[in-house]
Amino acid sequence: MKHNKSFHPRNKHIQGYDFQKLCFSTPELKKFLTKSPQGTDTINFARPEAVRALNKALLKSEYNIENWTIPDEQLCPPIPSRVDYIHHIADLIGHKQDVRLLDIGTGANGIYALIAAAEYGWHAVGVDINQGSLQNLQTIIDHNPQLQELVTLKHQTDKHAHFTNIIQPEDTFTITVCNPPFHSSADEALKANQRKNKNLGLKQQKEFNFGGIDPELWCKGGEALFLKKMVKDSVKFAQHCHWFTTLVSKQENLAPLEKQIKKAGASDIKVIDMKHGQKKTRILAWTFENY
Repeated sequence: MKHNKSFHPRNKHIQGYDFQKLCFSTPELKKFLTKSPQGTDTINFARPEAVRALNKALLKSEYNIENWTIPDEQLCPPIPSRVDYIHHIADLIGHKQDVRLLDIGTGANGIYALIAAAEYGWHAVGVDINQGSLQNLQTIIDHNPQLQELVTLKHQTDKHAHFTNIIQPEDTFTITVCNPPFHSSADEALKANQRKNKNLGLKQQKEFNFGGIDPELWCKGGEALFLKKMVKDSVKFAQHCHWFTTLVSKQENLAPLEKQIKKAGASDIKVIDMKHGQKKTRILAWTFENY
């Protein structure tokens, strides 16, 4: 197994995938195994059904989460990079007791909420505008008694809101997380996927070769507008959350967001760089508290 130095040192996937162990825990993964050019076991990561089977095996084998699944059209996230986000924010907040995490746009997969609960025992609230996604995630939680007191779900009824309608006057959260939609249209998302296929030497397709319903992949104004609205909404809840965080996929969106956050009166802003393979991203974090 190849050691990935770019991962957080506490990431369980830093040594790569032990497919023998994973297939033992989840036998259905076997049918997706293939050989890499180096002769080692791997899967075709361009096939959503193969990635879903891998994720199910990883969550069961490494995090004791049973019966993870998502509908065919839903976004299938890469587990190791999602785990990295949780470890980096754990470093950010330090050794706090009774951590409460708010996951904006948790999706049908609920990865951030599930990993936060499984790895650190944090209480997590998953939020989404899609009730079908929440129902799928609730089914996963129902199959895992150890998660039932740690992970709760809330439905966001306003597609333009982030924290409004969710954070109540009596609520206090330690930290928020978000993986925002990257693109400004379905066409932009498809073209980005086709570029990715070309770079990987994969066959071009006229449709997505990864899962993802519209709100997960794109929204009007793309990542830039989505996060601009998030920053604006966070000001209203400055006293209800210690740290607000989000992934920022596009480097060019970072400086305008930092400028907006500064102008909004944040007392501290941090940028945490992450690199997974060829993909570079970063966590943007801000707080209105004076430590």
